Amino acid sequence: MYLVYSPEGSDEPKRFKYNPRKIMSVERENIERLTSRNWSAFTKDVIQGNSLCRRVLLFTYLKREHPTVKLDDVDFAWDELKLEYSKAELIQLREGVSENATGDERAATLAQLDLEIAEAFDDPEDEGKASLPVAD
Repeated sequence: MYLVYSPEGSDEPKRFKYNPRKIMSVERENIERLTSRNWSAFTKDVIQGNSLCRRVLLFTYLKREHPTVKLDDVDFAWDELKLEYSKAELIQLREGVSENATGDERAATLAQLDLEIAEAFDDPEDEGKASLPVAD
């Protein structure tokens, strides 16, 4: 999964590879302090669209590149930040839908996933090792 930041006026979006299992412990602890959530709740809230959680996640990635950045410096319009599944993750989701869904819902979901797979960012490093982005 990718956190994609496209600030107004930028030519190219900034794409951060988001894998909750790969966030360093100091960063996780800081995220827990800033959001008042444990790590598992944070990862679920990021997926569900919680504004504070997504802001703190963006702050974490920006801080890696710009160590002096402060949380108060991180402000964005909602349409400037989104989460995107990688192609490998979408393929994994499609396999699950294909095996478990039925009828019209199955057909519609598979068709939508096929469109998303065709448009998805393809990271060669993801090949064969996708996992959905929620920490256990």
